[in-house]
Amino acid sequence: MIMKLRLVASLLAPALLAACAAPSDLATAPPAPAPPPAAEQSGHAVGMVSAADRRAADAGARILREGGNAVDAGFAVLLALNVVEPQSSGIGGGGFLVLDPGNGQPVTYDGRETAPASATPDRFMKDGQPMSFVEAWVGGLSTGVPGNVAMMAMAHEKHGKLPWAQIFQPAIELARDGFDVTPRLHNTLAAADRTGALSAEARALFYPGGQAAPIGSTIRNPAFAATLERIAAGGPKAFYTGDNAADISGAVQNAPANPGDLTVQDLASYRPVERDAVCGTYRVYRICGMGPPSSGATTVFAILKQLERFDMAAHGPGDPVGWHLFAESQRLAYADREQYLADPDYVQVPVKGLTDPDYLARRSALIDMGSTMASASAGTPEGVSLAFAPQAEQPEHGTSHFVVTDKGGMIVSETSTIEAAFGSGLFVNGFYLNNELTDFSRAPSENGQPVANRVEAGKRPRSSMSPTIVYGPDGKPRLAVGAAGGTTIIVQVAKAIIGVVDWGLTAQQAIALPFLYSPGDTLLVEEGTDLEAMLPAFRALGHEDARTMPGRLKANAVEWVDGQPIGAADPRSEGAMVTP
Repeated sequence: MIMKLRLVASLLAPALLAACAAPSDLATAPPAPAPPPAAEQSGHAVGMVSAADRRAADAGARILREGGNAVDAGFAVLLALNVVEPQSSGIGGGGFLVLDPGNGQPVTYDGRETAPASATPDRFMKDGQPMSFVEAWVGGLSTGVPGNVAMMAMAHEKHGKLPWAQIFQPAIELARDGFDVTPRLHNTLAAADRTGALSAEARALFYPGGQAAPIGSTIRNPAFAATLERIAAGGPKAFYTGDNAADISGAVQNAPANPGDLTVQDLASYRPVERDAVCGTYRVYRICGMGPPSSGATTVFAILKQLERFDMAAHGPGDPVGWHLFAESQRLAYADREQYLADPDYVQVPVKGLTDPDYLARRSALIDMGSTMASASAGTPEGVSLAFAPQAEQPEHGTSHFVVTDKGGMIVSETSTIEAAFGSGLFVNGFYLNNELTDFSRAPSENGQPVANRVEAGKRPRSSMSPTIVYGPDGKPRLAVGAAGGTTIIVQVAKAIIGVVDWGLTAQQAIALPFLYSPGDTLLVEEGTDLEAMLPAFRALGHEDARTMPGRLKANAVEWVDGQPIGAADPRSEGAMVTP
């Protein structure tokens, strides 16, 4: 079944809508913007915000200036992103939060969407066959119960400092007073009018005169401002019960495409989950991330740990061998991911076995520096109790990551998503609803075996979101990083860590490295970079199906150098780093 990933890779190539980058000494892509002056960039340890849009980063910095901590500021960023990046994330979707309170012991919060209580494994079956992704993703059938607001409330109650209502103010002002359309938003609107304009309210707001809102035009979203004011005043109940819940349920059940079955009871019963962070060591660094239902921590760690026996520093970013090793490790890690990762409340996920150093050493022994594996299949880690069939996934483009740190040392590394660009296309009270249920397998079984990530009532679909914190040998934070871009998120994060840890790059340089993605038998490299020039070398190493892909992913990070936080943002995104 892993061979199905070849199809996934070919589908990803023309469709990616996020942003990846390459530094000027490695590629011909646009160079990274000049960094801010050192004093402004470091902030003298007063804090740092890195987000996919400067206005959202400004919102977080404002909350820090008002006396808030990283949790307060992080949620202000999330809400502001909902305004200025409506295609990517927000309260209509879900997310994962990796939080270090300042003591080096991270905790994680699971705000992943859930399937309605009436959902069954054959949800996306039609005439005995799985629906195509394009057929399934628009409308109510793909909409899960949003989790971001509940997750925000749980983390804020435990760690927040400012009053709940105060963190909503920057986003309320942006929605009420208006924001300018950026090139990224305009281009996404133009490319996704099937979903972006599905609802009449969205068409009126984002497609004036029937065309995507032009670059530089101002959009005001008073309906969303009013929604945020209600949640600010009434807490999460104002989202999950009452009129807002009825409006969400009504939009899903009466969707113009694929009507769904989400009810007000589904919304009222949603609960976020505090989970243990998944941590392991790579060389002298401790890597901590989000465990299941995210596949981020286990797969990022597997990619890294399987490379530990190689001298990656000697095979730097200009050496095809280093990238070949990276590709082979991806293939092994993704094979395990497809086989075993799912919601741990429904499936016994062998996290301990998947991250066991001895197991990953055995997996690493399959990697040859001078040749390509004929095939990469899942291993058998300790703790496997059932045989599951692997599942391939489709790309998504509706995700955003941000990192916030404050003067007290608290760190927020959070990824938020509504899945596809503009999610399900359903627009309710000023925000888009997700289509996250397409992250489930559309086929409940393969060759007579159940798929671990099949649809079930109340279940959370598997995710690739990979918010991560890296600690140095002194136990202090070294890097907090995450990305957007569906299943490529894992690779973007692993690449950034390799860039910092093995290749001695700054976080900005590491994020800006060219992109290589090889989850199966296809090897995709970022077009227009030096990796494209390495294609003959990759083919000589055995990567027969090696080709280019658009470099349009996005990542954000904060690194610590001499105790000072320094922000990083993908130079091909509209990301920004702001100090309070």
